[in-house]
Amino acid sequence: MSNKEGRADPRPASAGSLAHRVPDLGALELLLAVARLGSLGGAAREVGITQPAASSRIRSMERQLGVALVDRSPRGSRLTDAGALVTDWARRIVEAAEAFDAGAQALRDRRDSRLRVAASMTIAEYLLPGWLLALRAERPDTAVSLLAGNSAAVAERLLADEADLGFVEGLSVPTGLDSAVVAHDRLIVVTAPAHPWARRQRPLAAGELAATPLILREEGSGTRQVLEAALGGVARPLIELSSTTAVKAAAVSGAGPAVLSELAVGEELAMRRLVRVPVHDVSLARDLRAVWPTGHRPAGPARDLLSLTRG
Repeated sequence: MSNKEGRADPRPASAGSLAHRVPDLGALELLLAVARLGSLGGAAREVGITQPAASSRIRSMERQLGVALVDRSPRGSRLTDAGALVTDWARRIVEAAEAFDAGAQALRDRRDSRLRVAASMTIAEYLLPGWLLALRAERPDTAVSLLAGNSAAVAERLLADEADLGFVEGLSVPTGLDSAVVAHDRLIVVTAPAHPWARRQRPLAAGELAATPLILREEGSGTRQVLEAALGGVARPLIELSSTTAVKAAAVSGAGPAVLSELAVGEELAMRRLVRVPVHDVSLARDLRAVWPTGHRPAGPARDLLSLTRG
């Protein structure tokens, strides 16, 4: 409805949220441009819209506020008295929005300046180096710290906000974390060439493997979890070690058979420092996962690293 002068109705609805009663930033920036340039067409060009769109936006703002803001004539556009007052208020709002934007950018810059990654040992040693090199090419200014441990330790660090993104290799996703599969892996039984298993003609039965003391990772590691679940339990370890590299070195030395990631022993198998021992009727395949706290999807460098794992 218009008043006698053809102006916008001065009685807007007062109900509803502030967002419905206050013009958006785009409209306020347009009004400031009109005040500065004295031309609706010039203001439209400055904010990157057409003149009809600018006229429509001004009319919509006038209806929203219930007052006329701009007098339009062939000689140009000038603010009404009410428009001049609203422009002063608009300038303060836009300045506050600019300060808000600068603060938000500072927060993003601080977030993007570092990336804390926690990863289980196999992933940390054999997959992450390539992913981190690719990330460095995209984000050369981001400082990356890597915390390597077993899958249980990775979950603890994420839940304690000591890491931005984690990688685990267990059977299930730890409580309190969301996940995405980033790679697939298989555990294999290996031993030194001099061990009797290296010369056997038939694959190992699952029961024999379960009953044999092995060189194993510690409890809480993804490798140990997958093996115990596949076999329904294992014998007391021959040796229990806290890293894939240590387990591999012990196996190469002839200390006994071990179960390791296929990713970790490619070079040793090729050079015959280790021999793969086939196992009958047991699946040792596993998924490797990126993990993060539930409801907190990775952002910034963590999001970029997650994307690179799927490349």
